[in-house]
Amino acid sequence: MSDRGEPTVAGWGNLAVPGRELLSEDLERATRAAVLSRGLGRSYGDSSLPPPSHREVVGTRLADRILHWDGQTGLLRAEAGFSLWEFNRLFLRRGWFIGSTPGTQFVTLGGMVASDVHGKGHHSHGCFGSRHVRSLRMRLPSGDLVECSPERDPELFWATVGGMGLTGHILEVECQTQAIPSPWIWSESERVDDIDQFIAGLKEAGKSWPFTVGWIDCLSRGKHMGRGLLDRGRWATPEETGGRSLPVTRRLTLPVMFPEWVLRWKLTTQAFNTMWYWRHVPRVKKKLCHPDSFFYPLDAILQWNRIYGRRGFTQYQCVLPEEAGHGAARRFLDLLTRRGGASFLCVIKDAAAEGQGMLSFLRPGISIAVDFAVRDDTQRLIDALNELVIAEGGRIYLSKDAFTRPDHYAAMDPRLPQFLAVRDRIDPQRVVRSAQSVRMFGDPP
Repeated sequence: MSDRGEPTVAGWGNLAVPGRELLSEDLERATRAAVLSRGLGRSYGDSSLPPPSHREVVGTRLADRILHWDGQTGLLRAEAGFSLWEFNRLFLRRGWFIGSTPGTQFVTLGGMVASDVHGKGHHSHGCFGSRHVRSLRMRLPSGDLVECSPERDPELFWATVGGMGLTGHILEVECQTQAIPSPWIWSESERVDDIDQFIAGLKEAGKSWPFTVGWIDCLSRGKHMGRGLLDRGRWATPEETGGRSLPVTRRLTLPVMFPEWVLRWKLTTQAFNTMWYWRHVPRVKKKLCHPDSFFYPLDAILQWNRIYGRRGFTQYQCVLPEEAGHGAARRFLDLLTRRGGASFLCVIKDAAAEGQGMLSFLRPGISIAVDFAVRDDTQRLIDALNELVIAEGGRIYLSKDAFTRPDHYAAMDPRLPQFLAVRDRIDPQRVVRSAQSVRMFGDPP
């Protein structure tokens, strides 16, 4: 609710706009003439928010039925509102997993397709839509119901994968899951001294470990710039687990919004970063790890986004391509710290093959994601970061964005005209649109 008592809808960044969700178990009926669908609202910015002239979006989370499951091959077909959390609850202990799992399991299959999500295993498992989705059932902006796949209307399929929900309403998803030897992760974590070591360590670990990720202390400067903790993981063997059963994760809830000054005070972030880095006293730690704590550590605290206060927050996530060299990450961190954008949450991941979706985010290189609270100079900070990323030949992730200017995104992604041409073909009147597409692509408000 707004201060005036009007209903609002927001993404995970708590940047709300006037509107409400229409929830229904029957997506085929609910999406008739609808302007946009959204899942669990975990995109950070405005990609799942309604345009100014339409205040109602279809919420898919009640449409969560499994339509087909093959226990021999791991082929799954489910409604778009079926969540990754529900999949893990039902199938993880039975030996199945979705390899391209993002940093939260509170996402729907439809949202995973629209964002073409990736995770700690991008170098080994690719993106979800690009590597694991076999077919989609959709309602087009024209109202027609269609099935598409890499073989059947591939242009529509690849525009939908990573297309931010702008090609129509995803009703059903068929995807391939992966068999695993146990539900536990064997992990190693290592304290790393600087960003150059970090990138070298990520690339080396990717040769033998299917899952890698790093946390960076982005307040450190000089020779320690980019110091942090590098995590490597693989599925544990039955022998390594000792037959131990996987417990259900207990979660806490952040009950109230934090005061804005908590994270605006630099010493708060500095103290957290120093403590988190030096708590890792041995340089290398090895242990058996619950998959929730390895893949989804922030899910342990429900509503953790309230820590950023009532003005909300944004995540800036970019990919810096291999051809930019290792120095690109150092230049990015230097600009970030000089501009005062450093945060306690800065994550670096290895990026491999480019996603096949027309607007899929990743390409070979490294991905850096940093969260920061919205403040008066946030737009200037995003502009400066975008200019650097453009100069390095990189691009940003639309699922996280709320501030990028249209000309900046157009300069980052030469694939954009191809995507817009597909929309011209299937939706010339821009029936399906979002607050993000109005801001970024010039759709009618």
